Amino acid sequence: MAHADERTPQSRIRLRRMAAALALIALAAWALIASLFAVDVTQHALVTRFGAVIRVVDEPGLHVKAPFDRIVSLEKSLTFSRPAQAEYLTVDKKNVMVETLATWRIADPERYLVTLATRDSADVRLADVLLGEVGAVLGAHPAAALVAADGNAERFRGIVAEIRGRVATFARSAYGIEVIDVELLRLSLPEQNRTPVFERMKAERGKMAKEYRTAGELQGRKIIAQADREKNHIEAEAYAQAQRIKAEGDAEATRIYSAAFSRNPNFYKFVRTLQAYEKIMDENTTLFLPAEAEVLRVIGPLPRHGTASPVPQFKSARTGKERRPGGLDAAATPLAGGSSGQGRALQ
Repeated sequence: MAHADERTPQSRIRLRRMAAALALIALAAWALIASLFAVDVTQHALVTRFGAVIRVVDEPGLHVKAPFDRIVSLEKSLTFSRPAQAEYLTVDKKNVMVETLATWRIADPERYLVTLATRDSADVRLADVLLGEVGAVLGAHPAAALVAADGNAERFRGIVAEIRGRVATFARSAYGIEVIDVELLRLSLPEQNRTPVFERMKAERGKMAKEYRTAGELQGRKIIAQADREKNHIEAEAYAQAQRIKAEGDAEATRIYSAAFSRNPNFYKFVRTLQAYEKIMDENTTLFLPAEAEVLRVIGPLPRHGTASPVPQFKSARTGKERRPGGLDAAATPLAGGSSGQGRALQ
């Protein structure tokens, strides 16, 4: 019994030592585990000690910290905020309803954690910044600058760029936020202002359309006048060229007639007489000519009381033989008349 009582204190000491060793091992394991932390590629890691930021870790992988330090993770990826639609007043005292969208990401994690800490707080603060800056910029421009009906889209893009620059500058310095883009998603008018504004816009567009039509009509008249001038010029040149060609043809015909006349004047005179007959006579024509008419001299005087009339003879240009004009005799000539010195009827 005494022997058992002697072992009891020694066993208790060993148990205590074993418990202490196990506690030390557990504490060491906890300290080792608490000193390691992993950083994802899409996050910022902020090491804080008693609420103060010690350092910012952006490199992904496994890192070491003090066991009692805390880790705050913030997203690196792009995010967006879409504040509620707000009403603004332009420089020409027109009310417009504007809906905006801001795309941003965390650029300074330490400042972001100190000033905002949470995403909900960031959305609220960024909405306030957008409300103030959009109102300040739109208050310096007319309402017509927000509508590119005249094709001046650069003016609207300039307004948006000005808003973007002002919001980005303030958000970066105040909250550590990098604003990537700001867009005006929707522009509308207050319900009570829509009807008069639409009517005024219609009147302005009608005035612009009238100006365009007037300019188009003026341009059309200029084009027509230019076309008429070119037409008259072309016609004048064509007429002059036609007259030159006609004169050349007349000269060539005169030359041919002269050559023919010089070779055989009687035959030429006879042919010209026949051509005159062909032009001035047909089966329904009655022509009265004086007895001394030139065209009757080719045929000569008509016969009287059955006597033969002397018909002038001429030589053929080809054979040289003497022939009557046209190969006709007195009985075949289409002339009838009375005595010489009186007019004759030619039918």
